[in-house]
Amino acid sequence: MDADGMTLECGKTIDEISDYLDSGRSPYDPEIETCPDCLNALDALERAGRLSRELIAADAAEMPEPSENWFHGVMNAVRAELRAGRSIPLSHPDPRVSMTVTEGAVQALIRASGDAIDGVFIGHSRIIGDVEVPDAPIAVDITASVAWGESLPTAAGAVRRAVSDALAHHTELNVTAVDVTVEDLHRPFPPKDTA
Repeated sequence: MDADGMTLECGKTIDEISDYLDSGRSPYDPEIETCPDCLNALDALERAGRLSRELIAADAAEMPEPSENWFHGVMNAVRAELRAGRSIPLSHPDPRVSMTVTEGAVQALIRASGDAIDGVFIGHSRIIGDVEVPDAPIAVDITASVAWGESLPTAAGAVRRAVSDALAHHTELNVTAVDVTVEDLHRPFPPKDTA
């Protein structure tokens, strides 16, 4: 991603990805649909858009909507996660094969895992430690917004478990701590349609 945070390494811009998403991903763009950076950006923009719609539709007038600065902060975090970052090694039985996953992909996994918890929206995540050294101890620092009325310890614990499980399943990182800080409260999301 370039210095202004608007152009991905593949050359596509956040505006192009946003326009493509707004068009309903039509006509199909194979450059976007097959590019991992573009797919991460699409996923992040879809989640941010869903949160915006859910907050607008929420009917809890006693809580103010998150400030414009909060949304700006979340979008800055999403942009930061779209950077490839450090290369995290993965083991392979053939010593001639070298495999890695990018730090940005792991941060996208962290965001998706946390955002999947009802009433939670991830602000940003940071991977602390030397991820480029196999089995080095790693800590994950996460900030989140939780819906008004939810138990903060319960929500933070659910995020901690979901992220820990996802990292254990999809990476070989030696995660020694997942710290979750609730930085904000937001209006409760409307009930999901179970029909």
